[in-house]
Amino acid sequence: MTRSIDYGNLMHRAMRGLIQEVLSDVSEHGLPGRHHFFITFDTMHPDVEIADWLSDRYPGEMTIVLQHWFQGLEVTDEGFSVTLNFGDNPEPLYIPYDAIRTFVDPSVEFGLRFETQDEETADEDGEAPAGEVIPARSARIPAETDENEDEDAPKRDADIVSLDSFRKG
Repeated sequence: MTRSIDYGNLMHRAMRGLIQEVLSDVSEHGLPGRHHFFITFDTMHPDVEIADWLSDRYPGEMTIVLQHWFQGLEVTDEGFSVTLNFGDNPEPLYIPYDAIRTFVDPSVEFGLRFETQDEETADEDGEAPAGEVIPARSARIPAETDENEDEDAPKRDADIVSLDSFRKG
């Protein structure tokens, strides 16, 4: 058996480490400026902890927003917990990094997308598909409008890094 470098899993770990570092900073210092996050996760992941009514309402995936009101953000090496308000009803959630499908900060057009790592998507070497950096607008998150935003300011495209070019052919 030939040993190889599993770039896909290495990149997944690095991307999840980035999310952990960002959330840790927000936990300690709050959200800076206009930053906010859309986090889509797999509600059926075995380690996700959400209220039954939320998993019933969102049986496959759910997107949460960390922006105006959230409390109790606690970040660990495996995931994070936070309390969010759902219709004036505070609900605690625990989301492991492995359950995250997308992490988007539309304020700076930055996003990460994680491909699923089930048996069907592993390649012939058993390597899982890699994640990628995506532009925030392609993450299917509703666009926000801000009355203070300069409509004539030039819009810049986010950088896209696809990991497919680094994989064995």
